[in-house]
Amino acid sequence: MTPKSIQTWQMTEPGKLARTEIPVPALGPGEALVEIRGCGVCHTDLSYFYMGVPTIQKPPLTLGHEISGMVVACDEPLMLGKEVIVPAVLPCNNCEICKAGRGNRCLSQKMPGNSMGIYGGFSSHIPVPAKDLCVVHERGDIPLEHLAVVADAVTTPYQAAKRARLQEGDLVIVIGAAGGVGSFMTQTAKGFGARVVIGIDINDEKLEFMKGYGADATINPKGKSAKEVKELFKAICKEKGVPSNYGWKIFEVTGSKPGQELALSLLSFIGTLVIVGYGTDETSYMLSKLMAFDAELIGTWGCLPQHYPNVLDMCVDGRIALAPFVETRPMSQIEQVFDEAHHGKLKKRVVLTPDF
Repeated sequence: MTPKSIQTWQMTEPGKLARTEIPVPALGPGEALVEIRGCGVCHTDLSYFYMGVPTIQKPPLTLGHEISGMVVACDEPLMLGKEVIVPAVLPCNNCEICKAGRGNRCLSQKMPGNSMGIYGGFSSHIPVPAKDLCVVHERGDIPLEHLAVVADAVTTPYQAAKRARLQEGDLVIVIGAAGGVGSFMTQTAKGFGARVVIGIDINDEKLEFMKGYGADATINPKGKSAKEVKELFKAICKEKGVPSNYGWKIFEVTGSKPGQELALSLLSFIGTLVIVGYGTDETSYMLSKLMAFDAELIGTWGCLPQHYPNVLDMCVDGRIALAPFVETRPMSQIEQVFDEAHHGKLKKRVVLTPDF
């Protein structure tokens, strides 16, 4: 049923939220109106909100790009009533980049809560292109609202794994392995069949927890030099019976300078380093090492919508667990949740559920 209006929490300017009501737009050809069941709180939202990182659409606008819900209006009758995940990156599907299979970095892409006009996920409804919606045919006992995190926190690691050509038997290091995205990167690596996954993070409690979710061994680098971390790494490799000086695929998820520097120090012969996390600090590295190591340094962005069904399957069959890493709260607590997330007080990724 199409509502008369959209209830929403708008960012009126950086640092300020207001509950308001906006019109339901007339849907164009190929567009759908999704009734939102959950929207995840991402650090990207916090960057827009607290640091004034510019969105393409200027405020006022509604933030939020990790969205799950149900189609309530669409010009394609078969889509009506379908449970869906809204991809965080919606490519144009027509440009040369899209045709080359790299649409996750389409220069004309749309992103809820950034470049889709005033519309974002911290609302009751959102109008979106219908073509790339991921229909949830089967979700087992996973609540629909939990699937909101698939739209970024889970699919971004999947795209990173694809960029790294990750396959069964590979050796993997995840730096930031216990964080909001890193915990899913760790699970994804193991779900792809990695032989050994080493999780690196500065939180001992969370690292220990990750041993039940994909991490075969862990290292806490806090207070340690890169040399000391490498010695611990070599000891783990010896214990696991795997090489320490070649073949590792490293995923840097923190976006921090220390994390990036550690990742670069661990990169060795025929290795691959994938930069998953975003940060603004510059990092120095002797690029000739890439030549000497015959190694690769790769960037990754978002996830192709075509991969979403595969990611959903990994969640449903248990290769990627959501429940231990996600909690839901009513959307009316958005200001409190933003504050807690901004100050690092959240233990799980929060999905806000509409309670207008």
